Amino acid sequence: MSGSGVPILVIEDEAPIRRLLRTSLTPQGFEIIEAQGAVEGLDLLERARPDLLLLDLGLPDVEGEDVIRRIRASGSKLPIIVLSARGDEQGKVRALDLGADDYVTKPFGMAELVARIRTALRHRVQEQGAESVFRSGELVVDLTRRRVTRAGAEIKLSPKEYDILRLLVLHAGKVLTHRMIMQEVWGPAGDVQYLRIYVRQLRQKLERDPERPALILTETGVGYRLQEQG
Repeated sequence: MSGSGVPILVIEDEAPIRRLLRTSLTPQGFEIIEAQGAVEGLDLLERARPDLLLLDLGLPDVEGEDVIRRIRASGSKLPIIVLSARGDEQGKVRALDLGADDYVTKPFGMAELVARIRTALRHRVQEQGAESVFRSGELVVDLTRRRVTRAGAEIKLSPKEYDILRLLVLHAGKVLTHRMIMQEVWGPAGDVQYLRIYVRQLRQKLERDPERPALILTETGVGYRLQEQG
C-alpha cells in the first residue's frame, strides 16, 4: 500500500461501484484500497492504516453496521462515510448513531462525495487542534467567549439554542442525527419536537431566509447539518 495519495479504504461488494470510486477518486489525490467484504476490509484496515473508510452497509458476510460497531469499540476515530441505499433512512440513522461520520446516498454524485470526504478529513484534523472561532459566511461563533454574530451584529441566543448551535459547529459539515443532538443537549429525556422548535428559532435568528435555510440544513428523516460556507 505505497501509493502517493491519501489512503481511503473502500468496503463495497459491487465491483462496478468500486471501479467507479477508484477511477474517479484517484485523480483527486486519493489512493483507493479495495475490499469486497467486511472480513477482508477489517483485515486491510489493520494493515493499510487508511485515513478514511467508505463503507457499504449491505455487505454479503458481515453487516456494515457491525463493522462500524467493531471499529468504534476499538477506540478508533477513523472517519467513516456510509454508502447507503436510497430511501434507507432508518439504516442511515442507525449507522450515524453507531459512530459513522456521514453518509452518501446511492446513486451519488462524485462532486458531492469528494466534498464529503474532504470535510470528514478536515474535521479529523480540527479535532486534534480545534479552533475556538468558527466562521461560515456571515456567521461567526466564538466558542471561548460564547459569542455569536451575523454580519457583525451580535445575536442573542437562549442557552439551549446556543448548545445546539455549538454542537453543530463542532461537527460542521457533518450530519448529526436527532438522537445525537437530543442526547447531548437534553440527555435521555430529549424530545424531537422540542429540537425542531429550537432549530426553527435558530433559523429565525441566523438565516437570511429562514424558510429556505442555507446554513442549518435538514437531512430528512435523519437530523441536521451545519453547512460550511465560504
